[in-house]
Amino acid sequence: MATGITHAGGAQVTDGLIWITLLVKLGVAAAVSSSLARSTTFKKLLLNPHRRRGQTLALLAMICGPLTLGVWLRFRVPNFLAADLSFEATILLGLILGPVEAMLGGAALALPAVLHHEYWALLVNLIVAAIAGAYGRFVEREDVWSFSPMIDLSLYQWVTRNLRKPQLDRQILLLVLITAMQFGTSMLGQEYPARFFALHSADWLVELAICACAPVVVGIPLKIWNAIRIERKLEEQSRLLMEARLDALQRQINPHFLFNTLNSITSLVRSKPELAREMIVKLAHILRVLLKDREAFVPFAEELAFTDDYLAIEVVRFGEKLRVVKEIAEETLAVVVPSMLLQPLIENSIKHGLEPRIGGGTVTLRSRVLGDGRLLLEVEDDGVGMDSEAPARAGARTPGNGIGMRNVRERMEVLYGSAAEVEIVSRPGRGTKVRLVMPVLEAGEAPWEQFGEALEAAWTNVARAVTRS
Repeated sequence: MATGITHAGGAQVTDGLIWITLLVKLGVAAAVSSSLARSTTFKKLLLNPHRRRGQTLALLAMICGPLTLGVWLRFRVPNFLAADLSFEATILLGLILGPVEAMLGGAALALPAVLHHEYWALLVNLIVAAIAGAYGRFVEREDVWSFSPMIDLSLYQWVTRNLRKPQLDRQILLLVLITAMQFGTSMLGQEYPARFFALHSADWLVELAICACAPVVVGIPLKIWNAIRIERKLEEQSRLLMEARLDALQRQINPHFLFNTLNSITSLVRSKPELAREMIVKLAHILRVLLKDREAFVPFAEELAFTDDYLAIEVVRFGEKLRVVKEIAEETLAVVVPSMLLQPLIENSIKHGLEPRIGGGTVTLRSRVLGDGRLLLEVEDDGVGMDSEAPARAGARTPGNGIGMRNVRERMEVLYGSAAEVEIVSRPGRGTKVRLVMPVLEAGEAPWEQFGEALEAAWTNVARAVTRS
């Protein structure tokens, strides 16, 4: 037997209408978010990590404009309750923009309802904005963007992760938080139907569907916009990788490097022909690797082999002045790392740290897996070091101001975000150590990356199909 409720507009809402409304809500959320995602201006504002106040207000207006119109349509179009996404939109604003901006947007979304005597709408939106905004500030940005509307998958991942290592899962926390707030608004709408609108039902199954729908509606825009964010990060990574290859090509395949290397080979041809042959092979391998297209990620063993060829030539060139020490943990060889990550650091150590020193020195490479499961890579030399207090003048060498070091830092930030660390410790006259920390990614995990990309693409296709319909 169908039950019904009456909202402020005086219309009777049956359980059947609620089921239809929940389904249409998903389509409205996908249509609005995908339409916004087509705007170049919106994408620039959304993905800009350092928005000015005016830019934040513009982004707020682009999101709240069509959704405020949806709240107004609820009063003008009979039974078009799915147009009102003010609750979910306020949560979304809090997660992405913060509590203050979400409160401002929530107030704008509540305005049509307040004008139609639903006075509780403003207070509820402000409270929801404060809670969602506080959560968005509490967690890492990746936790917000990776929130999945696929509730069953989230629960499965939570169970499997906590069986291995019990911990607080912020994805499940957000899922529970949205569901609890939706249930609270449903009870408020049931208590004050003339002063606040919220779907609710006496049927527990329908009420459960209402509460489960809210996190899905919040998750759909996050998934669609995160697909854009991932695409932008991949484009940025491709640009940085190309710059790294060009930078290495320009700095390594230059007349000075080739002249010194070929001159060393010439001096060895008669006295040590086998060593000369070996150097030619290694030089050819370096040229081949630099000139061909490389993957963004390679196993650490492959990255280490490339640096070995480079170091072998440098050892022959510098003779006993250059010593190389490797402290490589066996379990790190299969870990996937960004390609051409170590070579700029090793070159800096030799060129700026050891070459100016009369007696030469030692370059030490280290790798190991830390206790928290992350990979640690270190490149250390005992050369002349860098002076962090040196004045900013042309040619002054200070920690991190070189092209190669800047590229490494930017690539680590683009690929891993806040999960990566880049640290430079240098003491004048005693050497320099560059420390890289990044999440561990095994080569066998590549299919899961493809699965994630396919999932993102699927959500985008769903949104486009809904928009066309």
